[in-house]
Amino acid sequence: MRVDRFLAEAQGELSRSRLKQFIEEGRVTRDGVVLTQPAEAVKAGAVYILTLPPPAPARPQPQHIAFPILFEDADLIVLDKPAGLVVHPAPGNEDGTLVNALLAHCGEDLPGIGGEKRPGIVHRLDKDTSGVMVVAKSELALKALQDLFVNRDLERSYVALCWGLPKPLAGEFDGAIGRDKNERKRMAVVAHGGKQALTRYRVLGTAHMAASLIACRLATGRTHQIRVHLAHAGHPIVGDPVYLRRIPAAAKGLKLELRETLLDFPRQALHAATLGFRHPRTGEMLRFQSPLPPDIRNLLQALGIDADLASSGTVQISES
Repeated sequence: MRVDRFLAEAQGELSRSRLKQFIEEGRVTRDGVVLTQPAEAVKAGAVYILTLPPPAPARPQPQHIAFPILFEDADLIVLDKPAGLVVHPAPGNEDGTLVNALLAHCGEDLPGIGGEKRPGIVHRLDKDTSGVMVVAKSELALKALQDLFVNRDLERSYVALCWGLPKPLAGEFDGAIGRDKNERKRMAVVAHGGKQALTRYRVLGTAHMAASLIACRLATGRTHQIRVHLAHAGHPIVGDPVYLRRIPAAAKGLKLELRETLLDFPRQALHAATLGFRHPRTGEMLRFQSPLPPDIRNLLQALGIDADLASSGTVQISES
C-alpha cells in the first residue's frame, strides 16, 4: 500500500491529497528517516510519524455579504441561508462565509462568545443546502440552543427532491451512519462503528415515479444524514455531487430534455424548510419557515409537481 493511502486510512481525518502534500514537505518520517515520496510502499513493522504544521490563527474578518434575516435580537439571529454559502471558514474556504457575513452585519452589537466578538454556530447546513438556520449571538443563547439540538427539543424539517418513488409513501430510514471505509470524505450507512440515525419522511408529490418531492424530519442529527439515508435507500437527492454516483434507473422514465435538466442540476435539491424552538431568554415559542428557493421551484414546475405542497407538508410527519 502507498504510504499516503496508509496514513489516510490510519488517521481518518486528513484527506489523502493533504497527506501527500505533507509527505512532499518532509513532515512524515519512517523510523526517523524523512520521507518525500507519497507513492512509497509501506513497510511492515515500521513506525511512521506525521508532524502537523501549527494551525493558522482563526481570525475571520468581517465581510459584507447579503443574506435574508428572518428574526434578530440581542441573543440570536435566524436567517435564510442561500445555497452556495459556506457556514464557517475552513481550508479551501477561508473567507466569504456566513461567519464573515455575520461579523460584518452585527459589528459592535455582537455580545460575543467566550470573550471574543464572534457568532456561535449552533448547527450547520452544507454549502449547497439552502434554508433556515439559527446562530447564537450571546453565551446564554449558545448554551441553550446547543442543549435544544442535543436533546432534539425543537422542530426541524426539510424538503428534498429525490430520484424515484420511496415506498412506503411515509415511513422511516433507520440506519447507523459512519465514515465510508472506501472514501473518507463520504458518509455511509454502516453495520459497525457508526452512530444511530433515524430520518422520518413523507412523499408529498411525484412525477411519473421518476422523481419525488418528500418532507423529512430528523430524529437525530448526523453528518449528511438525509443525503446518506436517501442514497442508501436507492433514492439519492437530485443534483447531489457526493452521493449521486451514476445516472439513476428512475431517470429513464422521463423525457430526454427533462432528464437532462434534472441530471444537470448544480447542487443537491435539499432545503431546510422549518425551524421551531423556544427562545433561550424569554421562553417564547418561535417558528420560522423558509420558502423553496427559485431553482428548486423551477425543477418542480418542470416536473409538474405543485411546489406549494412543500409548505403544506413539511411538519405533518408522524413520529409514532
